Amino acid sequence: MTRRVAVTGVGMITPLGAGTEKSWKGLLDGRSGVRRITQFDPSDLPCQIAAEVPDFEVDRFIELKEQKKMDRFIQLGLAAAAMAMGDSGFKVTEDNAERMGAIVGAGIGGMAAIEHYNRVLSEKGPKRITPFFIPMTIINLVSGQISIRFGIKGPNMAVATACASGTHSIGDAFKFIQWGMADAMIAGGTETVITPLGVAGFTAMKALSTRNDEPERASRPFDRDRDGFIMGEGAGILVLEEMQSALKRGARIYAEIIGYGMTGDAYHITAPPPNGEGAARCMAITLKDAGIKPEDVDYINAHGTSTKFGDELETAAIKKVFGGHAYKLSVSSTKSMTGHLLGAAGGVEAVISVLSIVNSIVPPTINLENPDPECDLDYVPHKARQMNTGVVMSNSFGFGGTNACIVFRKYTGD
Repeated sequence: MTRRVAVTGVGMITPLGAGTEKSWKGLLDGRSGVRRITQFDPSDLPCQIAAEVPDFEVDRFIELKEQKKMDRFIQLGLAAAAMAMGDSGFKVTEDNAERMGAIVGAGIGGMAAIEHYNRVLSEKGPKRITPFFIPMTIINLVSGQISIRFGIKGPNMAVATACASGTHSIGDAFKFIQWGMADAMIAGGTETVITPLGVAGFTAMKALSTRNDEPERASRPFDRDRDGFIMGEGAGILVLEEMQSALKRGARIYAEIIGYGMTGDAYHITAPPPNGEGAARCMAITLKDAGIKPEDVDYINAHGTSTKFGDELETAAIKKVFGGHAYKLSVSSTKSMTGHLLGAAGGVEAVISVLSIVNSIVPPTINLENPDPECDLDYVPHKARQMNTGVVMSNSFGFGGTNACIVFRKYTGD
């Protein structure tokens, strides 16, 4: 018998607030988290705006001496994991520690620390490099720090698949439980690369919006006038648990995760293939893994980055997989409000998907003022929509042609 997997805890930190409730309210209010960059002076860059977390109080979650061992992306991931674990009520004991694990991904890792210590090396020499430099920058130290914090001794790994990292992490964790390799997992994504080099790098690729005079209107997925994505930062974490374990301890079950798919485009280092072929295969594989039909899906939290080809080709992929039902789906891009959180995007969007099921409401796509004729689906424009969300799909597609999709279903007690 296939083991079922429940979501029993959620935690997210986004540009709309450092906490699940703040972020969720901001999303339902249709509020943008995009502002002029404050973490450094962006005046000499074509893109001077980003979606920064405005109110993260690291001292609430991490002792000062431990903070010095972590880049900000690790701090955000550890804090979101603490939120999710507190929400789940899961207690790690000697009896269950080896059956719980952590898979938390990031797309890039500790870029801020790398930039900082490169300057230190150049200006002050190698003796001034902290011994914590490597552990504070490598991606797997998010899962490592989570494991240490909570004393969990099961699978401990990281996923680095660009903008699909968070979704791949959750999907892999789901399979670990389903296959019996663990009974519970902390999974998701974290990222913060709003740094001079990070912004300059994406700007050089012509990937970022330069709507500096209207930051709140800059992220506009599926809109004819979109001119690139907005970099964001944050973290999104789920606690996944084998269903019988969750029921036995009387846990709150947010939803059930029922399907996972991943594909590769084998096409281009950054661009999706014509007709969104790789994304379409990924969604189809996910539906098959979940054992459901296209018409069973009510809502898709789209990848929807606000780039010309990305939005058009994701739309084409949805139409290819869902056929006529594509026009009955609600599809929205919450990146219109959070910006693109890169490796954290899939984690945050998984939390959003789960909350949309629990609350029977889906967040909107804001700034959709002049729809692209090639983007002709129902993108829930401007305002959140109250609706039945029995089955929700979340899409993530990354550089290198890596694609990931997951499906959640309302838990009805059957």
